[in-house]
Amino acid sequence: MRSPYRTCAEPDTQPPPLATPARFLGRQPIVDVRGRLFGYELLFREGTTNAFSGDSEQATREVVDHWLMLVPERHQGMAFVNCTRGALVDGLVTLLPAESTVLEILEDIEPDAELLDACRALRRQGYRFALDDFEPRPSRAPFLELAEFIKIDFLASDFLARRDIYDMVGRGRAQLLAEKIESEDEMRVALSEGCSLLQGYFFSHPVLVASRAVPQNYGVYLRLLAALHRVPADLREIEKLVLGDASLCYRILRLANSALQGHAGTVTSVREALVMIGDDAVRRMVTVAMAGALTGHRSQALVSMALSRARFCELLAPSLVQDPAELYLLGILSLLDVLLETHMSRILEMLPVTAAMKAALLGDQSVPGRALELSRSLEACDWRRCEDLQLLLGLQEPEVAAHYVESLRWASDMISQ
Repeated sequence: MRSPYRTCAEPDTQPPPLATPARFLGRQPIVDVRGRLFGYELLFREGTTNAFSGDSEQATREVVDHWLMLVPERHQGMAFVNCTRGALVDGLVTLLPAESTVLEILEDIEPDAELLDACRALRRQGYRFALDDFEPRPSRAPFLELAEFIKIDFLASDFLARRDIYDMVGRGRAQLLAEKIESEDEMRVALSEGCSLLQGYFFSHPVLVASRAVPQNYGVYLRLLAALHRVPADLREIEKLVLGDASLCYRILRLANSALQGHAGTVTSVREALVMIGDDAVRRMVTVAMAGALTGHRSQALVSMALSRARFCELLAPSLVQDPAELYLLGILSLLDVLLETHMSRILEMLPVTAAMKAALLGDQSVPGRALELSRSLEACDWRRCEDLQLLLGLQEPEVAAHYVESLRWASDMISQ
């Protein structure tokens, strides 16, 4: 008879091989006593091999950055993220929304004054804590004041070892989470011992989730980090640098619109997003993005094309009576579907830009939409369509040609810096 606890688990399958390099994340369901989905543990995966390998610090950075880029759907439950000491003390984890993130303190981390202060500050921001693979060592006791979840490794502990854990933890506010449950008997034992959350192969193996890494411009990152460390920071310079990289625009708009920021409306401009999230959060984001980029792949051609589109649309803006910043952002975001190998409509479900920009990105016949199409037609050397669009937009061929040449030169300069 099939256990009812398997009903919420994802199929034990892996995604089909992908033609070009991708980023991978393991995601294993966590269920409650009635078999309902409570959340997922997010697991670093270096490739299609569904097992951990690599450096823990790098793994945490990759998981944080990848989860931001995947644009997770709402109402998927809590995300349990393994955290190193550095990720907690440096505040890296604050890039993730507090209301849906549980920070797992790894079993090899020992408490000290600096770490405990950092964790208390994170808890005041709304983050919840889990103690991973908990062992009843006296040195771990200071973490108990923080923990809302205690994870117990059923594969590595027998009844006597678990009894020591229960005695130390007590019957306080922390929920007991039994992990590495591999059989129905183990599940029943965990429930009888008071565990209210369950995780393991009995319910589902970690499922690989893949997304494309957006190519990045390393020069932009380096100049942005330098700008962020100047006192006082020049907001216009930072905005200009952010607009030079599609992945940063995407990350910053996503971060500014997360529930973490407590913003009632929708942030649709990069400048407003920068003001809202602040220099420290942007600096952390750039550092994380750079770390991921250094271990991945990039296409100079795609980066150059995104930059040239953005600059071309920006140069056209005065003649079209449009906002140059809006048209620039339109151009820089126009290749996200190619970069992520995901339908643009899927990306736009969570990308916080105006309805008009979303329509333009989907190919409508508005002025911005036609400006973007003109850029694409020039790239494809479709001269007949270029002539039609120039006529529709009221543009002269010499003006368009000059702007296009300038945009190609400018993009080349940006890449080479």
